[in-house]
Amino acid sequence: MSKIRVAVLVGSLRKDSFNRQLARAVEKLAPDDFGFEHLRIDNLPLYDQDFDGDYPAECKRLKQEIAAADALLFVTPEYNRSIPGVLKNAIDIASRPWGTNSFAGKPGAVLGISVGSTGTALAQQHLRNVLAYLDVPTLGQPEVFIQHKEGLIDAEGNIGVENTRTFLQGFVDRYVAWVKLHRKK
Repeated sequence: MSKIRVAVLVGSLRKDSFNRQLARAVEKLAPDDFGFEHLRIDNLPLYDQDFDGDYPAECKRLKQEIAAADALLFVTPEYNRSIPGVLKNAIDIASRPWGTNSFAGKPGAVLGISVGSTGTALAQQHLRNVLAYLDVPTLGQPEVFIQHKEGLIDAEGNIGVENTRTFLQGFVDRYVAWVKLHRKK
């Protein structure tokens, strides 16, 4: 049986990104038939409709990686009460030009971690609106708005708090069921 391929888009470019740590933690909780691929978005040019006729190589690569995936996982910080520009740019590139939306029909989920007490609630709401427009069936519950605390998740994705591990396992279990229900075979 082949693995279910999950394209992971982390909206933070920071070397020690808490959101990358969260993505790794979620991956460790997933069953063996799920494979996760972190997609590179830091080297993309800003989306420009002028290159819709002939996409730059890095844009073509991103579109192909998303098209080849069975499912999507968006792990995002919150910048100024919304999603980071680098993530929005990647979404714009992979969904354009009109009629070539690489995201369409792929089941997805959104989660995030932040030092703020509200986690990434507003960024996730904005991202969910974008994903609805792009025809990404997005898992609604449980919502994952985590406030970062020292020792919660380490750089390798090891979870240091049992309640957090239990909560994230519940999220992963629902995500796995969601993907299996909605993915194209």
